[in-house]
Amino acid sequence: MAELLRVEALSAGYGEARVLHGLDFALEDGKSLALLGRNGVGKTTLIDTIAGVTTRFGGRIFLGGADVTALKPHERARRGVGWTPQERNIFRSLTVEENLTAVARPGAWTLRRVYDLFPRLEERKTNGGRQLSGGEQQMLAIGRALMLNPRLLLLDEPTEGLAPIIVDELLAALKALARDGLTMIIVEQKPKKILPFTDHAIVLDRGAIAHEASSAELIADPSALDAHLTATKKA
Repeated sequence: MAELLRVEALSAGYGEARVLHGLDFALEDGKSLALLGRNGVGKTTLIDTIAGVTTRFGGRIFLGGADVTALKPHERARRGVGWTPQERNIFRSLTVEENLTAVARPGAWTLRRVYDLFPRLEERKTNGGRQLSGGEQQMLAIGRALMLNPRLLLLDEPTEGLAPIIVDELLAALKALARDGLTMIIVEQKPKKILPFTDHAIVLDRGAIAHEASSAELIADPSALDAHLTATKKA
């Protein structure tokens, strides 16, 4: 299978603060990556750096073989990078449907398909962003990213702080996206939520890759994952 994303010797952070230190990894087209680790180890920084909103100190990022390192966030979006940050960043003054159609790009993901994935959004399509619950806002953020028809979808802790029933709905949607072959990187604090439907996993610690394995390996031998997460907590 063709490689979609390659990160080489990537160092990045915010302002003058360096958070990531020389990261190297690749992700094949159609595969999903679980990005794991405790708080503050660089998971969000890595997602933000791929999206193009951090300070890069070194290294390069390739998407589909093309060097996108110097591209601005909106240029990366046009190349196929979809991003749902922790803050969701929906347009609160617009309706659900306006949020989705405002960013739409031609491709397989249409308004109808997003509504099929998230029926709640269709039920609330005339509601403003301010009228949505936290879970509905997260669905809208993901739906809006899908309307860009991305080649790569970046999801930063999509289930954080949500009610269990909403978490179940979101995880079911992410599983469906994985089955459809959408390439994803998913940041998550609780590995058991996403390892069953991702292909590969990276554990970060102090801005570096502490462990890398297939998701199946970590499911079969959870002690390996526990050891790395425990090690990062004790560091």
